Amino acid sequence: QVQLQESGPGLVKPSQTLSLTCTVSGGSITTNNYYWSWIRQPPGKGLEWIGYIAYGGSSYYSPLFKSRTSISRDTSKNQFTLQLNSVTPEDTAVYYCTSNVGSWGQGTLVTVAS
Repeated sequence: QVQLQESGPGLVKPSQTLSLTCTVSGGSITTNNYYWSWIRQPPGKGLEWIGYIAYGGSSYYSPLFKSRTSISRDTSKNQFTLQLNSVTPEDTAVYYCTSNVGSWGQGTLVTVAS
């Protein structure tokens, strides 16, 4: 069973870059037809899909985030990483990494504040 775990700082200052890593176990991020996404949920709001990186390494982003988002991977560590630039307090949310096979991380709260 594929398991995912998010890690990264819980507090980021405005205008800085939010960086989170998802460590995958129980499966390889290069397995054919697997897609690895980042999703977030701001307080009191619904889920927002940010983007994904595919098993082959290509990435695709929601238009809402495309201009300031990058998702990359480290196949040697079986990890993929989210970078969200120029954050504001509106980027405060619980961030989840997920896969298209139904696995989710437990989520990590990131607060943007000075």
